[in-house]
Amino acid sequence: MADSQYILEVNNLCQHFTSGHGKKKMTVKAVDDVSFGVRPAETFGLVGESGCGKTTTGRTIIRLYNPTSGEVLFNGRDIASKMNGDLRRYLTDNIAMIFQDPIESLNPKMTIEEIVGEGLKVRGMKDRAEIRQKVIEMLRKVGLVEEHATRYPHEFSGGQRQRIGIARAIIINPKLIIADEPVSALDVSVQAQVINLLNDLKEEMGLTILFIAHNLSVVKYFSDRIGVMYYGHLVEVAKGDDLYRNPLHPYTKALLSAIPEPNPLTERSRVRVDYVPERDHDYSKEQPSMVEVEPEHYVYCSPSELKKWSV
Repeated sequence: MADSQYILEVNNLCQHFTSGHGKKKMTVKAVDDVSFGVRPAETFGLVGESGCGKTTTGRTIIRLYNPTSGEVLFNGRDIASKMNGDLRRYLTDNIAMIFQDPIESLNPKMTIEEIVGEGLKVRGMKDRAEIRQKVIEMLRKVGLVEEHATRYPHEFSGGQRQRIGIARAIIINPKLIIADEPVSALDVSVQAQVINLLNDLKEEMGLTILFIAHNLSVVKYFSDRIGVMYYGHLVEVAKGDDLYRNPLHPYTKALLSAIPEPNPLTERSRVRVDYVPERDHDYSKEQPSMVEVEPEHYVYCSPSELKKWSV
């Protein structure tokens, strides 16, 4: 049953990849029983180390991968169902993606006008003058100028290329943007500019954003709520401030302890928290599940862990 408070609702999503044959056949559970919801005009941060399944989750939602099982509802419609022309148009009209690598995600043989305007052509717009005018409008919105429309991707810096990727995403006026580590390939000085741009566009256009990243300090600044992933599982979901104030899962504590402090004196003496599942959990007698510990703060734990963490 769809929850009306969410524009995007992910229920028990699984994405498994199989390789090999016979005895050498192996299944990787990249996303394993993940559930969360994103409210309209909210930024939901999805964080975790490389390989935890966060990018696969985003790509499965937008149907770059077909889900192994589970349900994905967008405005109450199941977008994880069998793909057909109608569902493809629905996804194209409502959801866009900003990719991690601003170099690999842009076709080097296409001009910026062709790249940014491609979404309009897919939606059936044929008037070249109208497309060009819309492209120029989007370029200006992301901090570029009209003259950039006739150039090619290799003529731009990394930060400018990512702005082009953002323009390509917002030109279709989507309701949801999946931003897959949009600043991880950029210099630190440029990261803040791109994050501020996304924040401004979110407010101006009323966007809902699923923000995928591994940098918790960036996610804290940008996200309303945060979900922490570990090896295909969501282990904690909370409001940004609550997660930093009161992290409960040992993996979340380990991630937070890895964020460097600007003061070298305190940074040198800090004690890092490590996470070893075999040491930190005993699930031989009790099975873990996602439990609401305090309002809108969920953690993946067993009943005995819940008693200990709720104190």
